Amino acid sequence: MTSQKTKYTKLIKTQAKALGFHSCGISKAEFLENEAPKLEQWLNQNHHGEMNYMSNHFDKRLNPKILVPGSKSVISLLLNYHTDQIQIDPQAPKISKYAFGKDYHFVIKEKLKILMSYIQKEIGQVGGRVFVDSAPVMDKAWAKKSGLGWIGKNTNLISKKAGSFFFIAELIIDLELEYDNPTTDHCGSCTACIDACPTEALIEPYQIDGSKCISYLTIELKDRIPSEFKGKMDNWAFGCDVCQTVCPWNRFATPNEEDAFKPNDELLKMTKREWEEMTEDIFESIFENSSVKRTKYLGMKRNIKFITK
Repeated sequence: MTSQKTKYTKLIKTQAKALGFHSCGISKAEFLENEAPKLEQWLNQNHHGEMNYMSNHFDKRLNPKILVPGSKSVISLLLNYHTDQIQIDPQAPKISKYAFGKDYHFVIKEKLKILMSYIQKEIGQVGGRVFVDSAPVMDKAWAKKSGLGWIGKNTNLISKKAGSFFFIAELIIDLELEYDNPTTDHCGSCTACIDACPTEALIEPYQIDGSKCISYLTIELKDRIPSEFKGKMDNWAFGCDVCQTVCPWNRFATPNEEDAFKPNDELLKMTKREWEEMTEDIFESIFENSSVKRTKYLGMKRNIKFITK
């Protein structure tokens, strides 16, 4: 006889797939014992740079029961954003693939709300919260714990079936479910990501100095980009895809089927000169609903100037 836990677990995973999520894994909401010393060391070494929010809510970041009182399960979800489309001008400042379409925060949060409503409608009184990269939740650790992949030498979550071009989101709920088991590491002796990193942010396998990462320098850093990175940015103006592009597992990545992530044609057509001469009005128009808005117009101008002058 099928148990309630099995029934509810299957129900949730089936609906997640129907909503377009590539994968859904579930783990028990408990203290992340293995992650605590790693996070503490990473923060102590100041590898978070000016991302001060990483040192806030240390306990909440490691324990979902503090973040969501009464929580019993962490449902981790992956949404593919890979695309084969590229910017047409090879000299144009580059932006990360994840920012080609609509801001993923809005797209995923909408899907999570639908999934949460579905759970409450089909199962009953279920409490919890939805998370999309906007609260102290260790996304990759939970996705790894729930069997969706392993954390590779580039510190990204990697799936044997799909590579790593996907967003991670969570539902943390007060319902007990069937839990998945972690998978094994399949990086082997490969060091492609470490060898390719333009700024040597991957200081050793499975270790990143976030303050050297191009994504940090072009998005998170609000001050001037340190001169030591001049000529090392590989023409990236927003984010960086290098350590994912060179990863052999991304040969299994397939183009996403999410309409909201379809690249903005105007963005793909922009020439190097158009990027350099971009006005604030054009910036606001092209990136109206984009993640690129995070860096703001002046931030983007700073980045472009740094990589082109």
